[in-house]
Amino acid sequence: MANVFTTENFEKEVLQSDVPVLVDFWATWCMPCKMLAPVIEEIAAEADGYKVGKVDVDQEPELAQKYRIMSIPSIFVFKNGKVAASTVGVQPKAALKELLNK
Repeated sequence: MANVFTTENFEKEVLQSDVPVLVDFWATWCMPCKMLAPVIEEIAAEADGYKVGKVDVDQEPELAQKYRIMSIPSIFVFKNGKVAASTVGVQPKAALKELLNK
């Protein structure tokens, strides 16, 4: 199951993580986000050497603004506290896992 990242835990769970973190910026009303959700959950279930989580942009507007989220779903991979890769829109599982390897 994907983690839920919030303003309160983002620093510790994502930026200070010693493994890569795939973050899905999404919203409950977003149809493409709903289409992507099962893929994100699959990747989370297979997590080995990385972490997966979600940020609800409506619940966490500060994080959405900080990372300049203009379209959702937006997928970011953080490594060593920095954005290492990102993509926007519904992506196949293989493409998202590839982001983790960049």
